[in-house]
Amino acid sequence: MKVTGFTFIRNAIKFDYPVVEAIRSILPLCDQMVVAVGNSEDATRELIASIDPGKIKIIETVWDDSLREGGRVLAQETDKAFAAIDADTDWCFYIQGDEVIHEQYYPAIREAMQRWKDDLSVDGLLFHYLHFYGSYDYVGIAPGWYRNEIRIVRRNPGIYSYKDAQGFRKNRGEKLTVVPVDAYVYHYGWVKEPTAMQRKQETFTKLWHDDEWVEKHVRKADAFDYVTHIDALQHFNGTHPEVMKERIAQRNWKFDYDLSFNKLTIKQKLKNFIQDKLKYNLSYQNYILKK
Repeated sequence: MKVTGFTFIRNAIKFDYPVVEAIRSILPLCDQMVVAVGNSEDATRELIASIDPGKIKIIETVWDDSLREGGRVLAQETDKAFAAIDADTDWCFYIQGDEVIHEQYYPAIREAMQRWKDDLSVDGLLFHYLHFYGSYDYVGIAPGWYRNEIRIVRRNPGIYSYKDAQGFRKNRGEKLTVVPVDAYVYHYGWVKEPTAMQRKQETFTKLWHDDEWVEKHVRKADAFDYVTHIDALQHFNGTHPEVMKERIAQRNWKFDYDLSFNKLTIKQKLKNFIQDKLKYNLSYQNYILKK
């Protein structure tokens, strides 16, 4: 069984992406890693090349900065990396630059890839998500946080990155048929030093909206105001992936939140109860579960 990881990145240092940790977290499961490194204003290429020269294959890309509709450029960059994967690959493991896999899930992921490798009715494997917010001590629990997404797909030329690269589709918009894996993706996209987070917000919003919208809706500030954007959080009581420990130890800002300020509506609380306790997914599903 051959497994190839793939991702894209640009300006990783400037925007403080944990992309090194992201890549290292899946390397033990991969035979090779393809990274589409976009035209950056920092030493992103050198950073990626230093991780594991024996396993990492870099393709240099140029982002289409005029493509400002629904984050489509992110899917375009994902597709560039996907297209560079060797044809003899069985599974393609996608990871974004702010996502990390905990090593405790390696056995379950390996077992699922092996189990479903020869069942061509399965297009991919579905992961659970934890969305960290403000610091490494809190996770978002409002229904707006997506709970599942596809992160392993077949090396099938008909598969492509969908919309803003959150998930995948095939052929002409068909949803992929997937099976769930008992594993979580740790999403750290909303955990950055506040000034770095503000820079990211001001820049990346432009991938979805025009200048007029950005000027009207994106608050100009020296540092990101985490508290204003909170719906509801809860304390994270688990452990972080081993590859994240150095980054977490170097944290240089403080974020505390009084959980009594959670602002879930009755409807949101009911939705959470149905999904968490009754295990019935009410969220939008960009996939079809195999029966």
